[in-house]
Amino acid sequence: MTEREPTAGDDVDAATAPGDPPSVSAALAAGAALFNEGHVLAAHELWEAAWLPLVDGPDERLLHGLIAAAAATHHATERNWSGAVGCAANAVTYLGELADAARGVDVARVREWCRRVAADPEVVERASPPAVRIDGSAPRFDDLDLAAALLAATALADAVESGDSRTFEAAATLAREERGTGRTRFAELIFAFLRRPDARPQVAARLADHVERERRKRSDVEDLF
Repeated sequence: MTEREPTAGDDVDAATAPGDPPSVSAALAAGAALFNEGHVLAAHELWEAAWLPLVDGPDERLLHGLIAAAAATHHATERNWSGAVGCAANAVTYLGELADAARGVDVARVREWCRRVAADPEVVERASPPAVRIDGSAPRFDDLDLAAALLAATALADAVESGDSRTFEAAATLAREERGTGRTRFAELIFAFLRRPDARPQVAARLADHVERERRKRSDVEDLF
């Protein structure tokens, strides 16, 4: 897959506005990229944030199953065999009620992995978990649009030492405000944080500086009135 650069015209789902839960479509893509990049707990947290406000239905069961699958994978890697077995069995139950391609997600692949973990959690020491695939592809950070990237970066910030989720939440708001202005500073830094793991401390520091500068600028303007 080719690397995609942010543009001023990128569509950011209104459901990703501050204070709103993540949209299901953006959360699925962002969580899949986090999972596929090895940040299983960050994927779990993001999927859970999108799942919590849902009522019973296909989306609720899909996210609930992915949450349980991520938890099972994490427990297995930590050698918490009983936790892995319980979560994997739950994932099979939730995902068993869905079509094999609910919302484009390759449910069958995730379900089969969880069956293997439920039967033998030590399988994680012999095989890597399969990538979460959506519409036939296994998304990684390079593949995310801006809406999903904002969610993934904020979730990742809590999973790595160089990040701070509150700063990234503020940066995500500023990135949304840039839409249509011709400016992409915050979006570009957020994409760089995701795509350049070796430079994350430096990118996070730059992002924090820009967020603080914008806060001071707005505070100065407010003080004029």
